[in-house]
Amino acid sequence: MALAVYATAGEWFVHHPRAWLDRYEKNYPAIAAALEFVGNPVADLTDSLGLTGTDCVYEYDTPAPSGEVFFAGAPRRNTSPSPGDIRILDRGEYMVGWSDSLGHPAWVAYHVAKDAKYEAGKRPDFSRDVNVDASPLPSDYKNSGYDRGHMAPNHAIATRYGNAAQRRTFLMTNVSPQTAELNRGPWRNLEHRIADYWTSRYGEIWVVVGGISPSPHAKSIAGGRIDVPESFYMVIVAQEEYDVRALAVVLPQEIEYDAYPARYLVSIDDLEELTGLDFLPDLPEFISSPLESQLPTRLWPVRLADIIPQIALKYSKAF
Repeated sequence: MALAVYATAGEWFVHHPRAWLDRYEKNYPAIAAALEFVGNPVADLTDSLGLTGTDCVYEYDTPAPSGEVFFAGAPRRNTSPSPGDIRILDRGEYMVGWSDSLGHPAWVAYHVAKDAKYEAGKRPDFSRDVNVDASPLPSDYKNSGYDRGHMAPNHAIATRYGNAAQRRTFLMTNVSPQTAELNRGPWRNLEHRIADYWTSRYGEIWVVVGGISPSPHAKSIAGGRIDVPESFYMVIVAQEEYDVRALAVVLPQEIEYDAYPARYLVSIDDLEELTGLDFLPDLPEFISSPLESQLPTRLWPVRLADIIPQIALKYSKAF
C-alpha cells in the first residue's frame, strides 16, 4: 500500500511543468529526488499506456499533407536569437534552414512515413557539403568535446528512403554540436520513438529540430567558426484522420544520458519565444492558437506491443 502511494505521488509530481520542477528541485532537493526516482519510470510506463498525462490534440478539417516534408510550412524568422541569414537547403527527404553565421542549421525539418521499407545500411562517413561554401569539415569537430549530432536522423531517413537518402544525412550541413550525453541519450530516445513507435500508432509524422543559442557564439568550436547551442528543440506533429496532435521539447546540452525527455516538454508558443522562429506558420489561427499555447504533460502513448521495446530503448547504449 505504501509503495502504491509513493508511486502515485511520484507520478503526480513529475507531470508538473519543467519550471515548477526546477523550483521544487532547488528548494527541496531530497524530496524532489525521492519523488522523481519512482515517478519518472512509473509515468513513462503509464503515459505510454495512455493511463496518465494529457496531449494537445485538435480537430482540423483539412487532410494531412501526405508525403510532404513540412506539415504547415517552413519555420519563419520572427526575431533574435534566430539568425538573419537563414537560407533553405533542399535535401529531398529533409530541408535545412542553414546559417553561415552559426556554422550549423537554425532548423531542420523532416518527414517520417509510416512504414519502414529499407534496412539501414552501414553508417557512412561524414562529409563536407560541397554546395555550401561555409560548410564545416568533419574534422572541425575533432577533439571538440562534442558529437556531430544529426538533425535529420540517420535511422528514420535510412529506413524510409534508402541508402542514398541516408548518405545525405551525413552532410555536415545537417550537423550541430551536441554533447554525447544528449546525442546518445534523450535525443536518440526521441528519434526512435518517432521512427519506430509513434509512426506505428499514428501514421506519418512531421518533425522540426534545431539548436537554441540565446547568445550566439557564447560557446564555439573550430576556432570560433561553429556556434555551440545551449539547448536543442524538437517540434513533432501527427495527424490521425482530422485529429492533429503536437508536442515540443527543449533538451539542454548539459543533460544526463538517462534523463526522461517528457520532463522537458514546452508549449510551442514558449518555444517560439526561445528561438525567435514561427513554427507551423501556415496553420489557420483557429487551430494554431490552441495547439501552440497548450502544454502537454506526457509524450504520446504507443501501441501495447511497443511498450517493452520502448522501455528497453532507454537502457540500450548508442554506438
